[in-house]
Amino acid sequence: MFTALTPVDIALYVTALLATGVVAGFIAGLLGVGGGIVIVPVLYYVFTALGVPEDVKMHIAVGTSLSTIIFTSAMSVRAHNSRGAVDWALLRRWTPGIVVGVIIGTQLAAFISGEMLTAIFGFVALIVAIYMIVSRPEWRLANQLPGTWAQRAMAAVIGLISSLMGIGGGTLSVPAMTLVGYPIHKAVGTASAIGFAIGVPGTIGMIIGGWGKPDLPPLSLGFVSLIGLILILPTSMLLAPVGARAAHALPVRALKFAFAVFLALTAIRMLYSVFFGT
Repeated sequence: MFTALTPVDIALYVTALLATGVVAGFIAGLLGVGGGIVIVPVLYYVFTALGVPEDVKMHIAVGTSLSTIIFTSAMSVRAHNSRGAVDWALLRRWTPGIVVGVIIGTQLAAFISGEMLTAIFGFVALIVAIYMIVSRPEWRLANQLPGTWAQRAMAAVIGLISSLMGIGGGTLSVPAMTLVGYPIHKAVGTASAIGFAIGVPGTIGMIIGGWGKPDLPPLSLGFVSLIGLILILPTSMLLAPVGARAAHALPVRALKFAFAVFLALTAIRMLYSVFFGT
């Protein structure tokens, strides 16, 4: 199932995953988009190089990413909460919808093909990248959050899409909140907690959904690669609070633009592989 790996190959993969944790953790704290938006495509290409079959490699990338989000979100929440940037009342309103959406999403992920899962990630990531590039801080659809049930519906959609992509809720919840007049720093801080609400049920769902599936890599717990988790987690946990502190000091707009360009190129490459097979 796997291609032969030399010691140099193994060292490169280990280094790549450790570096992925650095970038993912920092971005999770800095932009509130969740490190999964970096982790999923990197794992996808690492598993491709390792020869993991097409029908499970994207599922494992998504499941492994969700498992890392549990820990990086916890670290990011601590840093943001120390600055009073987590809206716990909003989180309580959103959590039921988030959990329902995640449960539906992980159930769907267990039944759809790897190519479909890759296409979903690629399309949504491309839309997110374009929004990050063209959006302006003054853009508003409303001046305040909608009613409680509308917020829960928003949360369910965010949970559903995020669990299918293996990303923290910030990728979708930050734009959703800021478009209705919610302060950006509070949106980023609260999004880090939303990532935790996605990561826990999402990881459980992907473990159950992948349990007993054939062609899983060694040391996989359902659709969660324990090797990937162990290699990515330490550096991502260390860098998440650093990114959160940097969010209050760095030119986030310029950094967001650079990241959006990277994300767009990655999404286009993944979509090309789905539709053209290379």
